[in-house]
Amino acid sequence: MVALGAVIATLLGFALFYGLKGKKKSIDSSMKSSENRICKSDSGKSTDIIIVGAGVAGSALAYTLGKDGRRVHVIERDLRQPDRIVGELLQPGGYLKLVELGLEGKLYCVSDIDAQNVYGYALYKDGKSTKLSYPLGSFNSNVAGRSFHHGRFVQRMREKAASLPNVRMEQGTVTSLLERNGTIKGVEYKTKTGEKHTAYAPLTVVCDGCCSNLRRNLCNPKVEIPSCFVGLALENCIIPHELQTAFISATEKGNMRTMPNRNMPAAPYPTPGALLMGDAFNMRHPLTGGGMTVALSDVILLRDLLRPLHSLDNAYSLCKYFESFYTLRKPVASTINTLAGALYKVFSASSDPAREEIRQACFDYLRLGGVFSSGPISILSGLNPRPLGLVLHFFTVAVYGVGRLLIPFPSPKRLWIGARLISDASGIIFPIIKAEGITQMFFPVAVPAYYRAPPVKGIQIALAPPILYEDLTAFIEKLVSLTDLIGCKSEDHELNTNIASPLSPSLELKNEANDSPAPPRFPPKSNLEVASDFGHEDNLTVAEAYRCRFIKETCE
Repeated sequence: MVALGAVIATLLGFALFYGLKGKKKSIDSSMKSSENRICKSDSGKSTDIIIVGAGVAGSALAYTLGKDGRRVHVIERDLRQPDRIVGELLQPGGYLKLVELGLEGKLYCVSDIDAQNVYGYALYKDGKSTKLSYPLGSFNSNVAGRSFHHGRFVQRMREKAASLPNVRMEQGTVTSLLERNGTIKGVEYKTKTGEKHTAYAPLTVVCDGCCSNLRRNLCNPKVEIPSCFVGLALENCIIPHELQTAFISATEKGNMRTMPNRNMPAAPYPTPGALLMGDAFNMRHPLTGGGMTVALSDVILLRDLLRPLHSLDNAYSLCKYFESFYTLRKPVASTINTLAGALYKVFSASSDPAREEIRQACFDYLRLGGVFSSGPISILSGLNPRPLGLVLHFFTVAVYGVGRLLIPFPSPKRLWIGARLISDASGIIFPIIKAEGITQMFFPVAVPAYYRAPPVKGIQIALAPPILYEDLTAFIEKLVSLTDLIGCKSEDHELNTNIASPLSPSLELKNEANDSPAPPRFPPKSNLEVASDFGHEDNLTVAEAYRCRFIKETCE
């Protein structure tokens, strides 16, 4: 009987073992299948970020995120070299952004594409002329504007992005965004052979240009087309005095290109899992050539916001965090947008005497030289795009125009034109500023989104400079007791140690009420200034005082 019982027990044991093993395999298979559906594309390769469009913004973003170790999938409608007008001038401010991204210099994006250095402007009006140089005295000798064939520049940027092993560039037309429960999970696209595919990633960045078919899903689709650019390839055109002959020759050949000028305000609909960038997000009149400067500036800002994040899976927290992107970009983008719109309205054809006076005042003001020309040109070039400086120079031009009218002898007619001039100047710039957002443009620090912090599960506080504690528990107990001293309720927080090494302990602070608290964005202070915020009556070291300030502001 005993032997029979042992045999039965053995058989039952084997049956139970194989049953559990089969169940575990089934669970593992189910988890893998779910992971493949959520995190992987049709190709089976997991992706961190999908970028729709490989123009200036898309290619630059793919390159910089790829360098940071992100797995990037770029889907571009046509990977052939673009052939279009507009986008031939990169302002010095944009070139500096290119330097910051590591895309300048030999063997990079502005070399071997017949790019020409640009050092300023030449203005001609009614037989008079003046030259306006970029204020480049404080910069390196290689810093200047660049004029080039737009298609060659874009193609070189695509090559740089595709050279990274973790950047996959594919030709295809994105037909729709894949949405699930209000969150963008990826895209659906057609390859160049017409096959339908899907691609999934925690974040989809849409930068597919001014003709974007996805823009209406992510922002206010309002588009204004005030005019068109007409482009000609002029031959043997050396100085503007010869412009007439060269122009006639080009028109006789009939090789004229047009490009609609679009005004597309930045009015996003915050959408979890997706973000708009480049011309798909925001366009201004191309008169000042500031579009690429804004795009590259946005790329750098987004790169810096993403760098602290190890995971992009929490779409809703990430969407809230990206509100800071829309706010932080405003001063630079709005200044360039406002200047472009204002100059277009000033110099567009009009028979109004007041508008003609504004044009003449602008021309004469810039001819004065010194700060009267370097100030406006530094704004136009993207070297110093400050909104307050723009408004001050714009109304200084208007006042200068009124002064020209009243000297040497004012008359009722001149007084009337002067009043109209001030009124027209206000009517030009204030609606543009209002559309851009007065608070975000001039006072971004007053916008709550300015202080958004990275959505992290836990906040790692590194002790720097490193301090050796013989008893780490004693240090934590001291820190916990300090929460009562500075007004925090220690029972609401859980303090966990996570020892990296004996010389560099770290502390993780979690709020039970909120699993992903936002760490405060401190103004930069020295360690001594931080210590003085709390004083030394409690025998705190400088590093301990900094940690206390962190906990205090987190609790608040």
